[in-house]
Amino acid sequence: MTVTQTRTERIHAAFDRARTEGRAAFIPFLTAGYPNAAGFHAVARALLDRADLMEVGLPYSDPLGDGPVIQRASEQVLREGSSTLRTFEYVRALRAESSTPILLMTYINPVYAVGPERFMRLAVEAGVDGLILPDLPPDQDEEIQALARQAGLALTFLIAPTSTPERVALVTRACTGFVYAVSVTGVTGAREGSALGEVPALVALARQHTSLPVAVGFGVKDAATARAVAVDAGADGVVVGSAFIQAIERGEDAAALADAIRSGTRK
Repeated sequence: MTVTQTRTERIHAAFDRARTEGRAAFIPFLTAGYPNAAGFHAVARALLDRADLMEVGLPYSDPLGDGPVIQRASEQVLREGSSTLRTFEYVRALRAESSTPILLMTYINPVYAVGPERFMRLAVEAGVDGLILPDLPPDQDEEIQALARQAGLALTFLIAPTSTPERVALVTRACTGFVYAVSVTGVTGAREGSALGEVPALVALARQHTSLPVAVGFGVKDAATARAVAVDAGADGVVVGSAFIQAIERGEDAAALADAIRSGTRK
């Protein structure tokens, strides 16, 4: 008899597989619909073939946590008519071709705009496995969190180097998929140098409060920074976003970049 995994179990299994292979999970991020529908699907498929999990960003007009690279991508696709419903269509097309867990990163306003209950239903129907909610404090709007859990969607919230131990405890309790540790204070984006000095302590602090996987993002751009996160900090996952958007902007090979970064995740 085949046992069907829940969405949360699929996410945990992806981290487990990476761990048994002696590496951190590779988690690329793309803005939905960028640079266009066909281009997004082609790049996303290439990354899904290399990823343990995939993040898809829902374009938003006021993405306070995103750096200029991802902001430009969001602005472009919104000008061209992208929407929350279209994002779900993009995810549905990817899910039809891949079983890799897909996480939707969304600010909270689009959830309210669609209606929380409908948003969760559409996410499930499209094949989303979990939500990353960067601007929803886990001690606020428990209704949205309850709706997500009722729908079977894993929840991930963010911790940062500035998070107090009490805050880290609160955030990790609310997470069900994995814990997202922000490596630096500020917005997303590939940075010069590593700037990952506080990550080991942040990962260790998170592990004092949870047995969930801890993934690190913001500023990871190449094999060296991926290695710093996976090996030096001991993270369970490495999230890479702006570097892929930049590669698309420049007409570079995102798949080759993914291969290079993935090579840095081996412990």
